[in-house]
Amino acid sequence: MATKLKRAARANLDVFERFTERAIKAVILSQREAKSLGKDMVFTQHLLLGLIGEDRDPNGFLGSGIKIEKAREVVRSIWQSSSLDSGEDTSSGSGKQEGSVVSSTDVPFSISTKRVFEAAVEYSRTMGYNFIAPEHIAIGLFTVDDGSAGRVLKRLGANVNHLAAAAVTRLQGELAKDGREPSVASKKMSEKSNSGNAAALRSPDKARGKSALAQFCVDLTARASEGLIDPVIGRETEVERVIQILCRRTKNNPILLGESGVGKTAIAEGLAISIAQAETPIFLLNKKIMSLDIGLLMAGAKERGELEARVTALLSETVKSGDIILFIDEVHTLIGSGTTGRGNKGSGLDIANLLKPALGRGELQCIASTTIGEYRTQFEKDKALARRFQPVWINEPSQEDAVRILLGLREKYESHHHCKYTLEAINAAVYLSARYISDRYLPDKAIDLIDEAGSRARIEAFRRKREQETDILSKGPDDYWQEIRTVQAMHEVVMASRLKHDDGASNEDDSSELLESPLPSTSDNDEPIMVGPEEIAAVASVWSGIPVQQITADERMLLVGLEEQLKKRVIGQDEAVAAISRAVKRSRVGLKDPDRPIAAMIFCGPTGVGKTELTKALAACYFGSEDAMLRLDMSEYMERHTVSKLIGSPPGYVGYEEGGMLTEAIRRRPFTLLLLDEIEKAHPDIFNILLQLFEDGHLTDSQGRRVSFKNALVVMTSNVGSEAIAKGRRGFIDFLLEDNESTSYAGMKALVMEELKAYFRPELLNRIDEMVVFRSLEKPQMLEIVNLMLQEVKARLMSLGIGLEVSEAIKDLICEQGYDKTFGARPLRRAITSIVEDPLSEALLAGDYTPGETAVIDLDATGNPIVTSRSDRNISLSDTASIF
Repeated sequence: MATKLKRAARANLDVFERFTERAIKAVILSQREAKSLGKDMVFTQHLLLGLIGEDRDPNGFLGSGIKIEKAREVVRSIWQSSSLDSGEDTSSGSGKQEGSVVSSTDVPFSISTKRVFEAAVEYSRTMGYNFIAPEHIAIGLFTVDDGSAGRVLKRLGANVNHLAAAAVTRLQGELAKDGREPSVASKKMSEKSNSGNAAALRSPDKARGKSALAQFCVDLTARASEGLIDPVIGRETEVERVIQILCRRTKNNPILLGESGVGKTAIAEGLAISIAQAETPIFLLNKKIMSLDIGLLMAGAKERGELEARVTALLSETVKSGDIILFIDEVHTLIGSGTTGRGNKGSGLDIANLLKPALGRGELQCIASTTIGEYRTQFEKDKALARRFQPVWINEPSQEDAVRILLGLREKYESHHHCKYTLEAINAAVYLSARYISDRYLPDKAIDLIDEAGSRARIEAFRRKREQETDILSKGPDDYWQEIRTVQAMHEVVMASRLKHDDGASNEDDSSELLESPLPSTSDNDEPIMVGPEEIAAVASVWSGIPVQQITADERMLLVGLEEQLKKRVIGQDEAVAAISRAVKRSRVGLKDPDRPIAAMIFCGPTGVGKTELTKALAACYFGSEDAMLRLDMSEYMERHTVSKLIGSPPGYVGYEEGGMLTEAIRRRPFTLLLLDEIEKAHPDIFNILLQLFEDGHLTDSQGRRVSFKNALVVMTSNVGSEAIAKGRRGFIDFLLEDNESTSYAGMKALVMEELKAYFRPELLNRIDEMVVFRSLEKPQMLEIVNLMLQEVKARLMSLGIGLEVSEAIKDLICEQGYDKTFGARPLRRAITSIVEDPLSEALLAGDYTPGETAVIDLDATGNPIVTSRSDRNISLSDTASIF
């Protein structure tokens, strides 16, 4: 008994799953009506009251003028005048006297009411609706009513046929709001209802709607005949291979395999165009290619067996027709689609298994398409299904073929965007997309480039036109008269010139024609917009984040002065600054190797000399901000297993779907500065990955995706050789004592190179473009660094409206306490903190300074830092930008 009750409850839930909010509201109202009448079950009369109460039509229930108050009085009078067993649905439960209390808050439904719900569900399914509205319930009530609701309607003077017709009409109006056409069966049902044929409502299965092919497929051949499919350029070899497979007696089902965007769907559309234009062998001339919409096939199929019934009907119609070739795009989505997320714990039939018998017998001809990865991971696992298809490999077209494809499509896009694409723009779209957009494939990415470039150019032209109109409207009368006089003067000059060189008769004719001809129009409404390579490059830059446009005047000035800008921030490392500036300039003018990173450099030298600071300065000066730099501290990659952190975990391990820190960051921002800090601390297996990165300009992550590093500048920092520099071992003292600075630096660099060769493998060093040795910092250079650090302190104070002056004596004290040739410039920060920032903090907390004053730091008579105030300068928050 408990099992039966659970099954009944599950069945009720399945019925109500597709009910709309209005339908659920009507059901709840019917339960309330039953409880108000003291009944312990919802009978059909109560359901009718719920439908009437839910209907907010000002003209009453379905426009019939029936109001809830009048209907409630009629139902109450019927119950009062009749006994409990006089034709009511008492077989399912007993009623109680009106006004008695029903303890259950969830009033159950009588057998007749349940039949009404079942009829509503069946009608909705037959008519092709994917929901159940109150109108469906009303039609179900009119169809299977036991006479109780009809008795109420009769007393109210309503005509059941008219009410049914109104319900059908309202449902069709709901479909029209959603942009869908009502089904043929629904239209016929409406006609029969309007003609008074209520019997049609009682047999909805006899009203046949659209065929499964018409409902779930698109006729590509018909679309090709109407010119709704873009022309297919090239791919003659692949189309010929598809035709050969279709000509076979058995297993005549080609499957198109290729990456997304290479043109798999276009080949099926090209075959449809050939059939429509009678350019195929004779046995294909009478064929129709129907494209199956898998999403539409599965949409709304909630109950068990509904999806299988659709597929069976589709196959039956296809086989019966005999002249249909079914095209299934993304065919891998069919595998397992009928077994998951469905009733009875997903025990439905796999749609792919429904196709196998017809494919094996040769009754069903099918063209399928999927990606190579999905074919290997899903399709090939089902050997029985895979052997019924013959693979046709669709490779990415070459750049020359892609140009031909774009030239063939150019007219379509020119007509849509009202523009003209130059030949240079077409070539630029193919070249730039192939070089800078590495995660997509030709010709799709090149087509998208010209499409967006046309859209961009059209919008810009519209904006320019609006600005011109605004300028015209803002002109005064004097400006208009000046333009008119200018045009008249030009007209007189032209006339005088023509009268001088032509004979009199022709002059009169020409002059009359010239005078009668209108002046040239300044409107460019009819002139197409020209789209050149500059517009294509602008869109490619937005997509990839890589500056691929022509170098502007501002950027040229930035590149020319890049070295000087870097020297202002990085003190005493002219060789390193020059090396990194050269690499950026080579890349920007297009002279670098296109198959390698912008540059691969290694910065060596003792700690604290500016290796990391130089990369930060370059990111800020050229790449836009320091956030554009991707910094990886290689001390976090000392273990062997940490290699997976860079390129992603292998399959079966935690984090496989997340990708690698390095590869994912470069995929999101390919134009970046990659800093591998303290590279000598990384595990040797990390170096094996760097070999491929430096040589080929790409890495393959754990998911098989190729990530391009061709637009990244890779900088490695290392402390290798710093001990030799600091301690002066192995002959270092000899070249330190030399007077010639360049000779001394050359000797130091040679010593560091020996250390690098001893630590790193030759194949890694051989792939590095620049190996830069940083000099140790001397005291004069330390003073410049102190000034830079104090500027940062001044900027922080200026945000509070307080100025800062530091005496030369304090600066000397900072250099004296913070200078350490072994540790570089980093001790200077500690010295500034103790000498400058700590006294300032105490003074600010004590309230010694207010906005507009200047803090002066100097040494007192005992040689200790002292902070004083000076208010002879007016400093406000608005002056913070101009104080420096």
